[in-house]
Amino acid sequence: MAVTKKNILNRLNLVLLLIVGLLIAIMVQLATIQFVDGEKYRGMSEHLTIKQDTIFANKGSVFSVDGSLLATSMSQYEIRMDVVTVKAEVFEKNVRALSESLSKMLGKSTSYWETKIRKGRNAKNRYLFIAKGLGYNDYVKVKSFPIFNLGVYKGGFIAQQTTVRAHPFGKIAERTIGYKDDRGAPGIEGAYSKYLDGVNGLRLKQKIAKGQWKPIGDNNEKEPINGQDIVTTIDVNIQDIAHHSLLRQLEYYNAEHGCVVVMETKTGEIRAISNLGRASNGTYYETRNYAVYESHEPGSAFKVMALVAALESGKIDTSTVVDTGNGKYRLYGRDINDSHRGGYGKISVARSLEVSSNIGFARIIEENFGKNPNEFVDILQKMNVTDKLFLTIKGEGTPGIPRPGDKKWSKNALPSMAYGYNLTLTPLQTLTFYNAIANNGVMVKPSFVKEVRSWDKHVESFETEVINPKICSDVTINKVRAVLKNVVIRGTGTRLYDEDFSMAGKTGTARTEYWKADWAVDKKYISSFTGYFPAENPKYSCIVVIHKPDAKTGFYGADVSGPVFKDIAQKIYTSNYKINVVEDRVPQYKSVEDSYTAYNVISDKEYTSIPDVTGMAGMDAISILENMGLKVNCEGNGKVVAQSLNAGEKLIKGTTIIIKLT
Repeated sequence: MAVTKKNILNRLNLVLLLIVGLLIAIMVQLATIQFVDGEKYRGMSEHLTIKQDTIFANKGSVFSVDGSLLATSMSQYEIRMDVVTVKAEVFEKNVRALSESLSKMLGKSTSYWETKIRKGRNAKNRYLFIAKGLGYNDYVKVKSFPIFNLGVYKGGFIAQQTTVRAHPFGKIAERTIGYKDDRGAPGIEGAYSKYLDGVNGLRLKQKIAKGQWKPIGDNNEKEPINGQDIVTTIDVNIQDIAHHSLLRQLEYYNAEHGCVVVMETKTGEIRAISNLGRASNGTYYETRNYAVYESHEPGSAFKVMALVAALESGKIDTSTVVDTGNGKYRLYGRDINDSHRGGYGKISVARSLEVSSNIGFARIIEENFGKNPNEFVDILQKMNVTDKLFLTIKGEGTPGIPRPGDKKWSKNALPSMAYGYNLTLTPLQTLTFYNAIANNGVMVKPSFVKEVRSWDKHVESFETEVINPKICSDVTINKVRAVLKNVVIRGTGTRLYDEDFSMAGKTGTARTEYWKADWAVDKKYISSFTGYFPAENPKYSCIVVIHKPDAKTGFYGADVSGPVFKDIAQKIYTSNYKINVVEDRVPQYKSVEDSYTAYNVISDKEYTSIPDVTGMAGMDAISILENMGLKVNCEGNGKVVAQSLNAGEKLIKGTTIIIKLT
């Protein structure tokens, strides 16, 4: 078929139509991408190159009742540089000055820094490492250096902020102060995290080379709100006494672990709490909060609860006579023994507690409640002995007080309970009962936190919470307090007696792991002393529990735990010179305000000479001295007792100062 001019034109027109159609389709598709699906694809692009990064808020600080810093967050900064983003003329004009500034602050020569930065620019490094671990004031200074003062885009300045939790007093009361991280949330930090945590902020970051990210702009998209401060009930002086007294006794008796708690009688505020366990290398540290979580058989410490229940029932009086025989008594096919060879014979109920007669209490409770054991348990329940304390901090152990019908119940259950077996309580639950005896029958809930503050502003107070306004009658209270005083004067606690100051309490020596086959050759005990002081007008109650002391060295409560109790009481007394001065010793919250004020007065000044920081909490002193441009080295934990640069010396920034802490 001949190709005509007309055919050629038709074919050309068809090709043109196809081309036009294709162009139109492409344009439509481009328009769709730009205007219809544009947001979608832009979002995908931004998602791949831009992200919202969390700026973690600084947690609030934790203070003792006298204003000492127990835990705080410290900001640290890592500085990097996007060398590529700086314009050539700006870079060449200022790189020498930047290097000089870095040399003065961070050390190493000016030429070192200039060479490092120039090599980074030649290598097109957009994330050049400069320094890490800088405090806030050093971060501000670096930000003001030449080139860096132009910001992220023009100056290539990149700063990454992190926070670390510091504890100025080291491991003391660590489990009670607590933490909140990947290990969990125990103690005060876990229980009061809603106040301490604050609100995190947001910052946009852009992806750069090698999968790294840098901030976009100098301002945050959402500023973080720092957490509020917690003021605890802990008194660092009493805490220090309790901690070291317990540690000394654990080491002497090579015990497995132990705890001590000191509570203010009227308020239930915990002034000291120490929990120490032995590590594999023989040293002791805070492994668990034994005082709160560890529920165990209290042994003779429970005889006080049994005595109160028996007196309240009206079935006995402290003058009632009980026959303890020759120190051995068989009941329901099982022997009950007293520690005193030959026994005590016929003695009063009061004397039974003073000498801690197992036989005496087994007979008192069995003969008066044996036909109706529920009556005994009901009285314990009315006194809240069977209930948890529902503490604010996590991990409280549950009391184990059996009733008839329970799996643990048998004919021997009731007489065993009378002298502290076949039931379990935590040390803090036991102390709370004794504290109620000292507090004229008012049972108050143990508390660890006094107030929430935001800098110098009051946010919330935590008042004393009454668990039971009257656990028993005043008549019973007075009788039991008289007997507990005599325990120290002429009973099992007589070794603790001191005519210069009065104490009252009860020794406890309980067998543990006695169900194991090898107990006879490897005897294990729990030694305790629980009481209060002064005996007449109690200011503090205290419990000391020591698990598995070396039985060859000693295991009785009066020998092992009693001396810790006496040491704490004695040192609190002697620190106040006179017994009646104890009333004035407890720090009021004004001291915390004074601490804030003292810190602010010093930190707000412009200094040309070294200030006197002795007496200040370590973390406060570190913050102030670093803000002045000094490098600070610390020795010890606690409050400042000495400084290497004398107050009044000329302030030279970059100089190292050594502060010694208690």
